[in-house]
Amino acid sequence: MSDRLHTAHTYELSPAVLASIRALLEDAFDGDLSEEDWEHGLGGVHAYAEDGAGRIVAHGSVVMRRVVHAGRAHRVGYVEAVGVRADRRRQGLGSRVMAALEEVLDGAYDFGALSASDAGALLYRSRGWHLWNGRIEAYGPHGVVRMADEEDCTFLRPSAGRPLPAPEGGPLQFDWRDGDVL
Repeated sequence: MSDRLHTAHTYELSPAVLASIRALLEDAFDGDLSEEDWEHGLGGVHAYAEDGAGRIVAHGSVVMRRVVHAGRAHRVGYVEAVGVRADRRRQGLGSRVMAALEEVLDGAYDFGALSASDAGALLYRSRGWHLWNGRIEAYGPHGVVRMADEEDCTFLRPSAGRPLPAPEGGPLQFDWRDGDVL
């Protein structure tokens, strides 16, 4: 049985497919998927793999975020909700999902960004993502807030050969959202 990879915008996914994706992510994150985490992965393009029996075995999505750097607001493709079913890990499914999302990044965004777990960082580095070596901030409800905990796990990827922001140009300032900002 061969795995099939699909890409679709959230609005194109049926309630049953969305429920299957959520169940996969609940399992992949060991039950640590908050309502906000789920919401953050919606509203963009999803890449997901189905096995021969039609079960979703891997998923990721890319959503638009606004990030200000050096006085310029960038349209950034932010990667969310990447997970692979436990019994299917280390079989290349995460790389296939990321390749599909990176194609979207190259066609639609100034650059890509994501916050990586320790386990995911190796995958992203192997795919050409670069650890941001600068300050991370967010526009909070009461002004700019430093996100120091994100400064050692935020990765960027250039889109279609465009240059990445340089840390000496100042912090990356992300738009605010409820739950985990990054």
